[in-house]
Amino acid sequence: MKSQLRVGLIGCGAILQRRHLPEYLAHKDVIIVAVCDPNLERAQEVARQFGIPNAYQTHQQLLQSGGIDAVSVCTPNHLHSSVSIEAMELGLHVLVEKPMATSLKEAEAMIRTAKEQNVFLMVGHNQRFMPAHRKAKDILQSGKLGKVLSFSTVFGHSGPEHWSIDGKNSWFFNQEHAFSGALGDLGIHKADLIHWLLEDSIMEVTAFCSTLHKPTNVDDHSMILLKTASGTVGSLTASWTNYANEINATTLYCEKGTLKIGTDDRFGVIVEYSDGMRDFYEVGALQSNKAGEQHNSGIIHHFVDGILSGNGHDITGVDGYRALQTILAGMESQRLKKVVVIPELVVVN
Repeated sequence: MKSQLRVGLIGCGAILQRRHLPEYLAHKDVIIVAVCDPNLERAQEVARQFGIPNAYQTHQQLLQSGGIDAVSVCTPNHLHSSVSIEAMELGLHVLVEKPMATSLKEAEAMIRTAKEQNVFLMVGHNQRFMPAHRKAKDILQSGKLGKVLSFSTVFGHSGPEHWSIDGKNSWFFNQEHAFSGALGDLGIHKADLIHWLLEDSIMEVTAFCSTLHKPTNVDDHSMILLKTASGTVGSLTASWTNYANEINATTLYCEKGTLKIGTDDRFGVIVEYSDGMRDFYEVGALQSNKAGEQHNSGIIHHFVDGILSGNGHDITGVDGYRALQTILAGMESQRLKKVVVIPELVVVN
């Protein structure tokens, strides 16, 4: 069992600077060995600012430099799979940002490589660690609300140009680099959340994906209708056109009442029972993209502790695969203008 984890950080954009890097620095058992970015000046500035000894321009230089146990892959989406596989083939553990890949074939290759190399592969679906979602799952597992019959889940903000380091020139707006817009950026979080909360597989998808307002060739607003294996139905909305305020909320309509998550500024979770009684839980607001709210996702601590303990992680490659399946099915539904059935999961962890 290792006492410290030596980490390399690949890609020095906003997600690394606002989440991965601060959370690694806050972990007492982490040593950040190196960073890299195609913009070498950016990598060098990050290294200088945070006292990191090495800065490289390519991920190959970082991976071949030695002295690293694990990496965070924070590149544009189209590089997630290839960079992760290169790292795992060198025996390194990988935390990859979502979506884990741009195709199921890529995702399968990542899962297979992790198994063959006996390394951990974790996908950054941070919504599972938000206290409100943890509390909601506890309530669902208690059984006091009965079966979830239907749901609505929404994640929307004003767009990556207001968050990304590159602003309006961000790779998020380039289909070749991003493969999907709001659906792949925000919707995939909610696809994973619904699977995790309900412990139920999404089997059918109908989608309406649009480019309403952004000058881009990817969707900036998407709504998908979902049906699970047990028959629960619901809607998932992902948007980059919520200009007035950000929304990150889920409502579950159950046999014995309604469970509301992130719908109230004070009470992160509210339960409304069919007899008129209500429970209120002050578990904190859901983490947003506002300044100062990107440093406590729990993702990095879970990744590091899972490796050092040898116990692994709750968010595996298969979990990332399931979420990606849902998003790809939505994109296919929009293209074909029909319901898309998701095949039974065949990959193994």
